[in-house]
Amino acid sequence: MEDREAKNKKAEPTKSELEILQVLWECGPSTVRLVNDKLNDQREVNYTSTLKLMQIMAEKNLLLRDESNMKHIYRPAEEENKTKSHLLDRFVNTLYNGSPSKLVMQLIGNKKTSKAELEELRKILKELDSK
Repeated sequence: MEDREAKNKKAEPTKSELEILQVLWECGPSTVRLVNDKLNDQREVNYTSTLKLMQIMAEKNLLLRDESNMKHIYRPAEEENKTKSHLLDRFVNTLYNGSPSKLVMQLIGNKKTSKAELEELRKILKELDSK
């Protein structure tokens, strides 16, 4: 039973893995070199570190690797929205007892929310209320 649960349990990306996924979601299927170059726009990252991490991500089924060419092309195994939705659900369940409203209230209370952002929130709430 535990083996089946372990297989069904989806690997969750680490912070570094999320950075790589973000590059791939923005740029589409890419080589390690392109991903590493994009990461270096934000902070210094060694090519070999990016390569190793992307290989591990492929083993964890977070990335798919096309080996048909000399330069391997990597792409995310899941769509951006699906991954982010899963991570957000887990975050809300873990830190806010499953209450999205508590998360939203904390976000609005912790940051200076602009009038435009508040108006957008009102619009979203009105649309949700009318459904």
